[in-house]
Amino acid sequence: MKSRTKIWLGVGAFVVAGASGAPAEAPSLGRGGAQETVSDIALSQALSQASSRRTDFSAAKKHQHAAPAKQGGEGGEAGSKQANLPPDLDFALKIAQIRGHLLVGDELVKQGQWAAALPHFLHPGEELYGPIRERLKDYNTPPFASALKLLATTVKQKKSDDYANALKSVEDALAAAEAGVKAKQASEGFAVETALELLKSATNEYQGAIVKGRIAKPVEYQDARGFVWQSEKMVEALSASLEKKDAGALKAVRDGFSELKKAWPAAMPPKTPVRDYAAVLNDVSRIELAVGKLM
Repeated sequence: MKSRTKIWLGVGAFVVAGASGAPAEAPSLGRGGAQETVSDIALSQALSQASSRRTDFSAAKKHQHAAPAKQGGEGGEAGSKQANLPPDLDFALKIAQIRGHLLVGDELVKQGQWAAALPHFLHPGEELYGPIRERLKDYNTPPFASALKLLATTVKQKKSDDYANALKSVEDALAAAEAGVKAKQASEGFAVETALELLKSATNEYQGAIVKGRIAKPVEYQDARGFVWQSEKMVEALSASLEKKDAGALKAVRDGFSELKKAWPAAMPPKTPVRDYAAVLNDVSRIELAVGKLM
């Protein structure tokens, strides 16, 4: 997939330049027809406040060396689009991406769409497991390459009777990995940041799915759906304590997800996008700004 000219400012995700090479405009946070342009002063204040919270959280991790960028993978799954993440965050993100694949794959299996589901059970083993294989021991996680392969084979052969057990074996391994990460990074801020990184990778997948105004790559559309749904699940798992921290910010995050998810009306994609890439980035910007208050 070709690289995109994009920068994530603090906790706001904004497109700086498009294919036309036109000068960057102030991000628009409006919806529908006429859009409301945020003033430079208001935007600067919002980003400064949110970035300050993010800096405070990140300061505790300065001793960690950045994980090397991995090449390959779709939409940044193998790390090429989110290079130089701290090692713990890089590992946690890949585990979350595997979760996202399984989530949308399972949705498709339950709809009887075995062929459409298969890529989402192949990608974890083909693109995500390799970069973390040598690091599993750091998180007290047993190897699970065989479990991934068995699950993919089960889906390929449409073995519905064996599917649940094969899926559980992989999910148990992922739970062990998540527990290992939590032993190193127990803060809610880290978990929220992981969910946010997963959300960013979803935008890369969504952009890659759209070619000339049509959803030409259904697998990448589905990847994005799985990542968004998984990101939301990760935030909701922390909702009780996040609400105590800042109920208004949590509501803004929830509202943002509700709007964002409209881009994926079903697991099987429509012919043309319900929401274009710019609108998806806009929704992610709103979520990211609100998330800054919860970290």
